[in-house]
Formats: sequence, C-alpha cells, structure tokens
Amino acid sequence: MSIPDAEPSPTTPRIRLGISACLLGEPVRFDGGHKRDNYIIGTLGRFFDFEAFCPEVAIGLGIPRPTLRIERRDSLPRVVGVRHPDQDYTDALAGHAHARQERLAGLSGFIFKKDSPSCGMERVKIYDANGAPDKRGVGAFAAEVMRLFPHLPCEEEGRLGDPTLRENFIERVLIHHRWTALLAHGLTPGALVEFHTRHKLQFLAHNQAGYRRLGRFVAQAGSHADLQALAGEYQREMTEVLRRRATPQTHANVLEHLAGYLKNALDEGDRRELQQCIADYRTGQLPLIVPITLLAHHFRRHPHPWIAQQYYLRPHPPELALRNRI
Repeated sequence: MSIPDAEPSPTTPRIRLGISACLLGEPVRFDGGHKRDNYIIGTLGRFFDFEAFCPEVAIGLGIPRPTLRIERRDSLPRVVGVRHPDQDYTDALAGHAHARQERLAGLSGFIFKKDSPSCGMERVKIYDANGAPDKRGVGAFAAEVMRLFPHLPCEEEGRLGDPTLRENFIERVLIHHRWTALLAHGLTPGALVEFHTRHKLQFLAHNQAGYRRLGRFVAQAGSHADLQALAGEYQREMTEVLRRRATPQTHANVLEHLAGYLKNALDEGDRRELQQCIADYRTGQLPLIVPITLLAHHFRRHPHPWIAQQYYLRPHPPELALRNRI
C-alpha cells in the first residue's frame, strides 16, 4: 500500500487543524474582541482547513464576559472567575473536550491561544492563595485535549513565531496526517515498513537513538503476534522522537549521510562544494534550505531509488519557506 503524500491533491480533503476561534478573527474573547493571526490565516490557511473552538463560549459564558483565571486550590489548578472566585468552570471546560471528541479525532493538529486559562498550552499563570502568579499552568480545555489525544501535534500561536518550533510543528502535523491515513487504509506489515522507510531521515534528524528504537519495532512487523499493539508502541516512540527538535548538528549529520550516496556520482569540485555548503550550514552561516536545494539538484541529475522515497528533502510545501530561517 502506498503511503499518502504530504500535500493533499485537489481531489482529496485538505488537512484539518483545530484552532482557538479568536485566532481566526472571531470576536469571542472575554472583551468581545479577537486575536486574529495573519500568519495562521494568510499563510497556513493556504494549505490547511481550520476547525474553530471556543470552549468558554461553548459552555455558555457570554460575550463579553467576566475574566477567568487559574487558581491553585488544594494543590489542584481550578479555572474560576476573577470577580466571582466561587464560580468554578474547570470541569465544564474539560467536559467540552470530551463532548467534542469525534471532531477532535479527525484533526491532524491543534493551535491554541497562549496564556488563556481555557486554551493555553503551557506557562499559563496559576495564582496561589496570596494572589501571586506562577507561570506553570495549562488551560483546562487544552489540558484535556492533550490528555485525550496524546499524539496530536499541538502548539501555541505565540510559539509559531519561532522558526524552529514552527517547522517542527508543521512537520509533526504532516507526519501525523500520513500515519492516520495509513491506519484508515488498513494496517499491514508492509504498510508499516513503507511508512518507516519514507520517514527514516526525518526521524534520524530528530534523535538517533529514537531512530534506532523505531527501526527495532519495524523489524518485528512481519512476525509480531499483535500488529495493532506494535503500531501503538511505534506511534508512542515516534511522537517522542518528533517532539525533540532537530538541531543544525543533527540535520548536518543527515546531510552528510545523503552526500554519501553521491560520492561516486560527483566530480571533486562538486563534492568539495557540497561539503563546504554542509559545513557552512553546521556553523550557522547558511540556512538549511541551501544545502537541501543543492542536494536536491544533484539527486535530480543522479537519481537514487531509496532517496527518491524519502520525505526529508521535501517534508512540507516549499511555499511555506519553513527551512529558510533554520
């Protein structure tokens, strides 16, 4: 079975991302305003469809509405009203994630609103009994989404301003989408092997030890008594591997690996140019897109069947320019 490509064709549904509704410009915030994000709408919106969620409105809070915050009570974080701290919305917000499980299950990623007591993914203020804040909280709705769907790629819109985090998130979204498509088409030993083979270099760029562990799972695909259980272990390991950000050092190691496939095809001048390009990337003098483009050029002239299967040279739509600043 062939693994679906990174980018949907015009005849297939586009990849769906969940998103905090205010980031799309919907006037659902406590003050009746929004937090429209032009990068999300104008750039990511060219390639992804968004499903908007506003848990605070969904549980019946009005627009505008009194502000909420997280307070620590009996060692537990609770979402309460600032003016009316006796009003506790924690269970209702978490319950909204349960009520929307079917919608959430069809997503390939989620972009949350930072700092929100309902939607913040991390570093949300928690207030102690004396009113002192500690930025170690998670919004009640976001926490439950991530608990229910531990493999779902999640990010906050503020962190998407970091080029490395942005590239990592989109890469995880596309791999998650392909993995879900694989399971939907029917899990077989051959499909698992093909999926792993096509993503090998991406895994290697994130974590060499994790890459080897994934390989050991795949080696059991043809003989394991419970392929579904094996796939579950593989997905858990894959999730952890991809959460570790690739670095210039780990990318450079993969680039050197790719260059090895060309050593007999290039003349000395081309080999020297390629090695210098990789070295300059490793030391921060060039962005990743430069050695990637040079390698892609050489592999067009000297095709290799295994390299042709790899997503690494084109893991996401080039129009997103995700490798231009990392």
